[in-house]
Amino acid sequence: MVHHPPPPPSISPQQMTLLRVVSAMAWSDGNLSQEEADLMVDQFSRLFAQTPQQQRTLQQELQDYLVQNIPLEELVPRLSSQEERELVLRLGYAVISSSARTPEEALINQEEEAAYQRLVGLLDLPEDVVERVEGEAKADVGQSKGLVEHLTEHLQQFLDS
Repeated sequence: MVHHPPPPPSISPQQMTLLRVVSAMAWSDGNLSQEEADLMVDQFSRLFAQTPQQQRTLQQELQDYLVQNIPLEELVPRLSSQEERELVLRLGYAVISSSARTPEEALINQEEEAAYQRLVGLLDLPEDVVERVEGEAKADVGQSKGLVEHLTEHLQQFLDS
């Protein structure tokens, strides 16, 4: 039996790349819970679609893509601007900082730290930019908003600029 990939969702290739990089970081510890996936799909569909019908359709489309764990090495070269690279770094840091799998585990586990360092290397941003973006991301993580709300807020700001 031949496995065919799902049809592409009705969002731009740029939006898809951003979503996939965030998803890849969420997968970095080897686990993407259904709750995380549902929350990401819900928030991204609100961001990328205008009407409730478009949002429902997009939610179904995105669900198929979130379960695909695509390597960062394939995704990062698709980022075309420094702004996109900075956004991905910030969102990537937010994703790995959002929760520990168990109460005893560090907030950022070894797999997540390794994936983040790989992302930093692939993005090839100047060290001062990385430090600035990490500082902004740490400030975000310290606020009471949830991860997906932060992701949505930063994506909206990026898309509006």
